[in-house]
Amino acid sequence: MLETSARLLRLLSLLQQHRDWSGPQLADRLGVTVRTVRRDVDRLRELGYPVHGTVGNVGGYHLGAGSSMPPLLLDDEETVAVAVGLRTAANGSIAGIEETSVRALLKLEQILPSHLRHRVSAFSAATVSANHPVAVISAELLTTLAAACRDHQRLRIDYRSHDGSESLRQVEPHKLVHAGRRWYLVAFDLDRNDWRTFRVDRLRPWTPPGPRFVPRTPPDQDIGAYASWAVGVQQYRYRARFTMHAPADQVAAKVGAEAGLVEAIDERSCTLRSGSNSLDGLAFHVTLLGFEFTVHEPPELIERFRVLRDRMDNAVE
Repeated sequence: MLETSARLLRLLSLLQQHRDWSGPQLADRLGVTVRTVRRDVDRLRELGYPVHGTVGNVGGYHLGAGSSMPPLLLDDEETVAVAVGLRTAANGSIAGIEETSVRALLKLEQILPSHLRHRVSAFSAATVSANHPVAVISAELLTTLAAACRDHQRLRIDYRSHDGSESLRQVEPHKLVHAGRRWYLVAFDLDRNDWRTFRVDRLRPWTPPGPRFVPRTPPDQDIGAYASWAVGVQQYRYRARFTMHAPADQVAAKVGAEAGLVEAIDERSCTLRSGSNSLDGLAFHVTLLGFEFTVHEPPELIERFRVLRDRMDNAVE
């Protein structure tokens, strides 16, 4: 009986991986016959689990959505990942879920085996938050935007730009991006007829959402990199390009997601694209990173470096 119960739990864990399993595949993973798999599936159905099955060459079993959530079965790595995620969410940039995250974490830690509890505790003891998010976003707003992205529904949003001006925009939302300490929405702006990146803390969507749309080809396969470019470079008056004579991972570690885009050239060098409304700001930012570099553009920045070089030479003399 204990062996059967353990096998049922193992079967349930496999079905919760959100994929279709054929009978022979499940039998091979469980070390039993296909007939035993069919009997175990019937037992799960008797217990109220919505296990759906199809026949044929592409047939198989999968776990559907039911009227209540079944208990989740997680392996060690999944359990630690959930616990770490809950602890991070308790101090994160999404408003309204801190208390809920703490309650869920307490429940989880009560049933953790000692070896897993030690791993989670070690993470908690060894990490601190260096700073708090610049803007805290409500969970309701994020889920509204995420649902519009998923369902391909147009949105009308009230948006406040960096200079404080407000406008009504009609957009086709594509992806949410968490960059540094802020959330951004990458969307196609119907009024501008171009892709735009919007700070989530500056927008307010109208309800209900608009009609569905056919998704467009995104501006970049790497939406995270595109958002970094839009946030850290494209919006500024001066857009600079440097060759950094250092590995990309070392440069990226010192350049925040909102300060520029780093792209590897080879193992020893990379390209840094950054932007600012101040030439001096760009010059001192890249200099203080601590790496050798070459500036390529814009021409105004190259000339500004010459002026600063001469001024520093005179200061030393």
